[in-house]
Amino acid sequence: MTLLWINLAIVFTCSFFARYFATSVQTTETSPIPIRPNKLLIGCAFVSIVAISGLRSNIGDTFFYKYSYELNEFTWEFIISQKDIGFGVLQMLLKNYISEDPQILIFATAFITNVIIFLVLYNYSRMIELSLYVYITGGLFLVSMNGIRQVLAAAIAFAATKFLIEGNWIKYFLVILLASLFHQSALILLPIYFVVRFKAWSKPTLALLIIAVLIVIGFDKFSSLLFTAIEDTQYGHYKNFAEGGANSLRVAVDLVPLLIAYLGREKLRRIFPDSDYIVNLALLGFVFMMISTQNWIFARFSIYFGLYQLILISWVVKVFREKDEKIIYYGILICYLAYYFYENVISLNILYESDYLFW
Repeated sequence: MTLLWINLAIVFTCSFFARYFATSVQTTETSPIPIRPNKLLIGCAFVSIVAISGLRSNIGDTFFYKYSYELNEFTWEFIISQKDIGFGVLQMLLKNYISEDPQILIFATAFITNVIIFLVLYNYSRMIELSLYVYITGGLFLVSMNGIRQVLAAAIAFAATKFLIEGNWIKYFLVILLASLFHQSALILLPIYFVVRFKAWSKPTLALLIIAVLIVIGFDKFSSLLFTAIEDTQYGHYKNFAEGGANSLRVAVDLVPLLIAYLGREKLRRIFPDSDYIVNLALLGFVFMMISTQNWIFARFSIYFGLYQLILISWVVKVFREKDEKIIYYGILICYLAYYFYENVISLNILYESDYLFW
């Protein structure tokens, strides 16, 4: 874990000073933040994250992705026969034109995934160091090194944030369809466009929460209907998935920023007029995480919404009185650090390995 701790320190320090040395700008529809973080320092944080992610040799399914890259010949016939042709095309381009070393696949996916995440956070995060800090300590960065395809798809979908806010459904749908070429589950975001374009904490919000509670209570019936509906799809095998539910602590971690956003909802709308969409997306992530306490597989869907939690967490500090902002800021740092230690050291006992990075 030593390199992971070093990475956290580098990313937070660089992004903190990137905001400290930021320049004032006029807020626009493209970017609601009144400052522009220092690009050089944000670049340093980006390099650290990509190096750690892209040069790893273990964690999750990394070994199997590398093995598949070495084993398969990525012809058009082979790619079309697979379930996610976009990922197949990416591997074909990398293997045929750049390198047969499987590390190139790990590095390329890490680069693409994180460059998109950084660019969106750069435009929408009020305190970018908090967003990146929670990206790591909240566990999504670790997930990106396990579910490579799905987080890549989630990052591509995240790039459609601008179109979602603007109400440009055609461009939004095109980006989501592109994301689905890397992981078909991204298609869930097509109807989501219509679900989230309403005022946060209105009646539809209450309806979502009630539905989530009812699903949890009647999960056996719900799961039976769901898995029957998808049994002939590539996700049909999840019917036999039996690894239990997600940790309830994970649900609490997702809930706290939403509670703060609710309590400060009027001020949040004043300082971030488009926050309703972000809140609704983060709320959907919480709903899926709540359902996943019954079956962990539903946590996979929350990956698409966890990225919006990163934006939300960077704004909730500003809903408090100015004299209380520092307390909330440090509280977030301490609580997420404690969660990071619990999840990675105590619960998962993560061991990071690399053939290129040593400590």
